[in-house]
Amino acid sequence: MPTIKVMIVDDSAVVRQVLSATLDEDVGIEVIGAAVDPVFALEKMKAQWPDVIVLDVEMPRMDGITFLRRIMAERPTPVVICSTLTEKGSETALQALSAGAVCVVTKPKVGLKQFLHDCSDDLISAVKAAARSNVRRLVPSAPAPNPVAPKLSADAILPAGSAMAQTTETVVAIGTSTGGTQALESVLRALPRVSPGIVVVQHMPEKFTGAFAQRLDGLCEVEVREARHGDRVMPGRVLIAPGGRHMLLKRSGAQYVVDVIDGPPVSRHRPSVDVLFRSAARFAGRNAVGVIMTGMGDDGARGLKEMHDAGAWTVAQDEASCVVYGMPKEAVKLGGVDKVLPLTDIPAAILGRISRRS
Repeated sequence: MPTIKVMIVDDSAVVRQVLSATLDEDVGIEVIGAAVDPVFALEKMKAQWPDVIVLDVEMPRMDGITFLRRIMAERPTPVVICSTLTEKGSETALQALSAGAVCVVTKPKVGLKQFLHDCSDDLISAVKAAARSNVRRLVPSAPAPNPVAPKLSADAILPAGSAMAQTTETVVAIGTSTGGTQALESVLRALPRVSPGIVVVQHMPEKFTGAFAQRLDGLCEVEVREARHGDRVMPGRVLIAPGGRHMLLKRSGAQYVVDVIDGPPVSRHRPSVDVLFRSAARFAGRNAVGVIMTGMGDDGARGLKEMHDAGAWTVAQDEASCVVYGMPKEAVKLGGVDKVLPLTDIPAAILGRISRRS
């Protein structure tokens, strides 16, 4: 595999020095340059364009978000944001993800040098994940999964079970990860207010999802909000699982509701797409539509197969439009996908499926 060429852009000499030394320790990574701000970086990048850019936000002459947007508009390149301004749920972090950052690493305001040493494995993993992403197709987003977390199945949260009989109300379950913030925005903005109830798991840390849902709510005709325990799933409403907690679809009489619960990570994630999809298979069955979109790993692949086997109609985003063709690829391999579609065709497919059932 070719060496990943990295450019570091940070106004701190200590950060540039430590990051360069840290990344260069990996035989698969080569730091080809470091710059004090984006203006210097652009000059250096004319000679050799990097595979990945590690970028600070607060810098002289041009801030990192402006530089990120410029890169994505002119020559899309995977970017890892590494900044003290990107605490969980901060507006800056959401701006970075929306503008195209593959992932965000938050630097502490004190103990920075020790932090960079202690988190060297995470930084290397972030750079390698960024190098594998497909930013030329879609602006990416969510943080890479934890490679060392224990990998549990959905059995840890909900046992498998039979689906209920068909009803008149349809629910759509969507799962996504890396690249998902932009993918979800693309899908949800294309839906009219009269749309089926939608439940979403987007891999995001705690405190990110509330701000993310609020942002989408201001952009979409449908109502978008972070799910709360007992929320009703209803037409025109999108419920996004809160970061750090699982979300399950349940049936309460004639209505669908969500349970928001604690529990161990499943498929190394909390919230887990597998958990949501299994609950949709169990409590909605053929009344459901399952959609798996861009993301690393295989979370959701088994759950989508369970939905498919329970009679749900299932869709996977195609490779060309994915930032990372991981989760959809695994779902296709398991035989749980009825239709593979480009991102732009997914909203119409959902609405078309619903209208055929009406």
